[in-house]
Amino acid sequence: MSSLGKLVKQATRIQRQMEAVQEQLAGLTVEASSGGGVVKAVAKCNGTLSSIKIDPQVINPSEPQLLEDLVLAAVNAALEKASEVSKAEMAKVTGGLPFPGLM
Repeated sequence: MSSLGKLVKQATRIQRQMEAVQEQLAGLTVEASSGGGVVKAVAKCNGTLSSIKIDPQVINPSEPQLLEDLVLAAVNAALEKASEVSKAEMAKVTGGLPFPGLM
């Protein structure tokens, strides 16, 4: 088999593995919290937000900015964790080589 044929075969195999990993990542979740756990965010490792839980005691209509900041902090932390897991799993398939459009 020519070198080009081997390369195409390897690229096809890697593509199938990457698709399988992407499906697995859609089922993996990570959680992050802020404010000592009063706001919790759960993100899927495919980059989507799954849920947000807010302790009712932190809801104060006279201070909406505090709650907004807590939600942002928890969501950003959860999405960062999800991104790290995703990159690590994809690196196992790609051998650490960057592939455009993956992350």
